[in-house]
Amino acid sequence: MMANLPADILVELEEAVATCPPDRCARILSGMVQLLIGSRDRCRELLANVIDGVLLRLTERVEASALVQLSMTLAELDVAPPETLRRLALYDDPDVACPVLLKSQALSAADLEAVIDSCGERHRRAIAARSNIEPAVTEALVKHGGPICLALIKNPGTKFSDAAYAALIAKASHDGEIAKALVLRPGTPDHVVRKLLSAPAGRKAPATPNPSSTPPAQEAEPAPPKRLCSSDYASARPEIVALNRIGKLNDSAVNRFAIRGETANLFTALSVLSGAPLEIVEHVMSDNDCEGLIMACRASRLNWQTTLAILSNRSGTRLSYAERERAQRIFETLLLSTSQWTVRWGEIAASANTSDPKSRRKNGG
Repeated sequence: MMANLPADILVELEEAVATCPPDRCARILSGMVQLLIGSRDRCRELLANVIDGVLLRLTERVEASALVQLSMTLAELDVAPPETLRRLALYDDPDVACPVLLKSQALSAADLEAVIDSCGERHRRAIAARSNIEPAVTEALVKHGGPICLALIKNPGTKFSDAAYAALIAKASHDGEIAKALVLRPGTPDHVVRKLLSAPAGRKAPATPNPSSTPPAQEAEPAPPKRLCSSDYASARPEIVALNRIGKLNDSAVNRFAIRGETANLFTALSVLSGAPLEIVEHVMSDNDCEGLIMACRASRLNWQTTLAILSNRSGTRLSYAERERAQRIFETLLLSTSQWTVRWGEIAASANTSDPKSRRKNGG
């Protein structure tokens, strides 16, 4: 008696599945998956293609809970029944789709792109959390924008194409979080970082004063800087360090911080450039005498125009003409080496205090 051909057996099995109650279908499904898991690599590839059609029929007959279990199991396999895997990946219920979308290495980039274009947010979030994301998949996700972009940037397994970087730079122009995350990402190319930092994202340009609200002979006074806490500095430091890393923490950047009243950025920049602790920078910024602050600016290799911008925007009062003249004389006579030595040895505060007449009187000077 001739044995049945494998194709005939599969036909009979499919016909049997069509009349099976759901609970029996679930048992058959589980048994076939266990057979697949237990096979060796080469046999698994052959078996996966052979049983694929039967598994597809079974997925139509079982409850969602069985499909979730099937998805979790197939997600761990390097070789899996291709059509069944695609059906699970495209399944409307995210609980069924997400396990294979998150982990399965058997899904191709084309499979993932199809899911991105046709399924919902949870499906896309699962893809954005994969351990390895090809550039084409990244591009497809970036097109959808929103939180997905941040998830991709923060995922070390994401690979970005030039097109993806260009799209993110465009989005960063009105989303400061995207800009900041890209700047801080270790693998971001320097030319992308430079583009992002040349036009800081998420920041509004300084408001132009309304001429009708300010008397012609009276210049608006700068607002006093807000009191900062450690979290403000912690938030500012990564961006300042990134700017310094690519050589962009310069007069232009510091001048901008001063004029826009970005106090945490300004203080942190002076600390990084001069080597002075933040506590010292805070002290000289609030000191009535300007010598300590000028010394910190000089140690930071800032020019006079930037130093003047810092002096003019550090408090609620403008510099008088005499104060400005004195500040410029101090700046021009201070040696760079002397300023750096004083700052780095932590004596900048003492230098500022001894230059204050009140302080000298207290010390008997």
